[in-house]
Amino acid sequence: MADVFNETPASQLQSKWIWFVGLGVLLLVCGLIALGNLMLATVVSVYYVGMLMLFGGVIYLVHAFQVRGWDHVLFWVLSGLLYVLAGIAAFVNPILTSAALTLFLSLALVIAGVFRTWVGRRMKPAKGWMWIVVSGVITALAGFIIALGWPVNSLWVLGLFLAADLIVQGSTMIAFGLGIRS
Repeated sequence: MADVFNETPASQLQSKWIWFVGLGVLLLVCGLIALGNLMLATVVSVYYVGMLMLFGGVIYLVHAFQVRGWDHVLFWVLSGLLYVLAGIAAFVNPILTSAALTLFLSLALVIAGVFRTWVGRRMKPAKGWMWIVVSGVITALAGFIIALGWPVNSLWVLGLFLAADLIVQGSTMIAFGLGIRS
């Protein structure tokens, strides 16, 4: 059997199959809980992003005082302050922040979908090019539908994405764990 994870022996991986299944079940349960209350899942995801923004802002500010030269210090301080303010905004008003993140998500999906469609069309002589085009169209359509429902859907879209990701990751871990067991 081929080695996985940079020379990790297959026997070591096989002996840990139950951990993958356990993690998968935990992720699946969390995903189902998130699916049961999409608004709460949205707020949790906004708080998570806010926490990351705060942490990143503090790192920027600490880094600012390690940089020599006024022009560089000013750039890093302003960047850090913007991150900190964005993180605070996520905690102060998670609904407004979810609206902004949902709009950003819809725009990112449209841009990614259009780009993927363009790349797929450029691959036209290659076998299977249509799958890339279809994927791009679906992605762009998802972004467009989210944008059409904005800002009302910002109360549940991020939670739905979080729930879907947790469910897919949980299912994948369960399948992987059961697959390496035998």
